Amino acid sequence: MGKVIAFGATARRDDGMWGVVATLGRRMRVASIYATRQAALADCEWRMQQVAAYRAFLRQSGQPVPVYSIRPVRRTDLPRGWRPLPALGFLRGQLF
Repeated sequence: MGKVIAFGATARRDDGMWGVVATLGRRMRVASIYATRQAALADCEWRMQQVAAYRAFLRQSGQPVPVYSIRPVRRTDLPRGWRPLPALGFLRGQLF
């Protein structure tokens, strides 16, 4: 006689992550992704500190300053060739 085995919810939990998002005007780009919200908050804070350290230089050179925030992201939302963005990568034209 066979047994009925009940499986729990099989929703994939690894698809949901937290992303640090860089916003420059109307354009957004996921700068980095993390499994936990706390790690994303720490990275977001670090990136904002890096931008604050260079704020005078950015104003003097006329560079727009990105705004960093965190949002839930899914792996399927990332572009195919996505790679993490350096904190000040926008200075070399790597942001968008």
